[in-house]
Formats: sequence, structure tokens, C-alpha cells
Amino acid sequence: MSPRELVVLGTASQVPTRTRAHNGYLLRWDDEGFLFDPGEGAQRQMLLAGVPARDVTRLCVTHFHGDHCLGVPGVVQRLSLDRAPHPVHAYYPASGEEYFGRLRHASSFFDALDLRQVPVDGPGVVADGPFGVLEARRLDHVIETYGYRVVEPDGRRMVPELLAEHGISGPAVRALTPPLLDEVSVPRPGQRFAFVMDTRLCDGVYELADGADLLVIESTFLHADERLAVEYGHLTARQAARVAAESGVRKLVLTHFSQRYTDPELFRAEAAEVFDGELVVAADLDRVPVPRRR
Repeated sequence: MSPRELVVLGTASQVPTRTRAHNGYLLRWDDEGFLFDPGEGAQRQMLLAGVPARDVTRLCVTHFHGDHCLGVPGVVQRLSLDRAPHPVHAYYPASGEEYFGRLRHASSFFDALDLRQVPVDGPGVVADGPFGVLEARRLDHVIETYGYRVVEPDGRRMVPELLAEHGISGPAVRALTPPLLDEVSVPRPGQRFAFVMDTRLCDGVYELADGADLLVIESTFLHADERLAVEYGHLTARQAARVAAESGVRKLVLTHFSQRYTDPELFRAEAAEVFDGELVVAADLDRVPVPRRR
């Protein structure tokens, strides 16, 4: 089982720069590898980050602007070349079915990948498994866009002292059922990860961010350019931080920066005026741990 962490492949928005590659984010979550919005060059960024293609089990595309999806052909073909031994599920807006088909078969290659396409046509749960559930929410961009979040179900944590008091050990622990289970354990809240890309402020943003242990959210513009953010369907760093503060987010990761800004500390300073929790201004190839359980 892998540690839960975010591997940042790229942090640029529409135009990559000398220091920022196009978007790309891999969430390691136990035995799952969620690859979000692989932009152009994602395959090479995975190599630089030490992420084998086989680590990808689920591909999540928020929308079909190039900086969020032009890496799909390379990633799919690399998974096929490496003979990924597991199915890969792909989630994307149903309205972009034609675009996904073009990306999926952008060139000739020996297709040995079991890729299972799951078009998203509305809010709700799009997948479930031992990892929990993967949910989608509609966002407010200039084309149809969905954000995603991973929600682990609540559980219980065994308390060694209470187990000892009841003389319970070894295999008997796994066989416990209520009410005895409740007497030797305490509630363990499930963890939540949220991924919010190109959008104006809307209900979906807050629904995704609600109670997130780790929120990855676009902050394409600074507050001084809020007019442009609204016009082009994006958030400012201040807006993203306000969402985190009002939603009880524990760790905030800002990313998807416009090429007009060269100093990342400007985003940190603006967000810190609103959000007093743990704050990360993402840089390419960063590794960001999911916070420890509460």
C-alpha cells in the first residue's frame, strides 16, 4: 500500500513556461493512482517525477481544453507499451466523447490497454471501491467542466488499551462486531481529497472542497486581475483561499498559474491573507503528502 500523496507533474495554465510544464497531477491513494488532467508532456513529467505509467489506475479529465488533456495520447500509449496489468478507468465530461475518442486514438500504436471509458453526464458518484468513492461535481467554466473528489468512508480505530482490558488480541480483533466493537474502538473520520480546475466560483466548488483534507485548486489569476478571471472562467488566489477557509480545508494546494506571473510568492501572500491553514504553492515535481488523520 503506497502512502497517500500528490505528485505534481505540471503547474502551468494555457501556456507552459521555462519553469512550469502543462498541468498534470497524480494522487497516490493506497493501491490506486488517480491521474488528473494530464496536459502536453505529461509522460515526460512522469518520468522526471519517478512515476511509472503502471501506477495509473484511473484517469480523470475535468474538461477538454488542451492544457488539461493533450497528454492523454502519450499516457495511454505508454500504459499500453508497458502492458499495464490492470484496467484503467477514464472519467471525462460526456459532452466531450468525440474529443476523448480522438485523443485515445491520436496515432497508430499496438493497443494492449484495457481502458474503460466512463463519460460523466451529471453530478454524483462515478466510481467506488476499496478506496472509497470518486465523485464529480459540475463547475462553471466556458465549456462543460467537472471537478472530482475522493471520499473515504468513515471507520473506527482500535484502541490497544481497550482491547487489552477485554482480553482481545490477534485474529479475534478482525472478527469483532457491535456492540463490543464500539467498546474497544473510537470513530475514525474518512479522508477527503478534492480537485478543482478551471471554474468561476459556484456551488460545485464548495461542494467539492467541503471538509477536504487536501484541496488542489486552480488560482490562475491574482486579485488585481479578477475581471479577467471572471471573463475567462477562472479563480484568483484570494477566491481559492476563501473557498478553503469557508470549507474547512486542512491543506490547500494552489496551482494552474497564468504565464503572466513569474513570482509564485505573490500567490502565497494573497492566499495567506484569507486562509490560515497549511498552504502549498505548487511547483513542478513537488510531492505533497495528504495530511495525517485528524
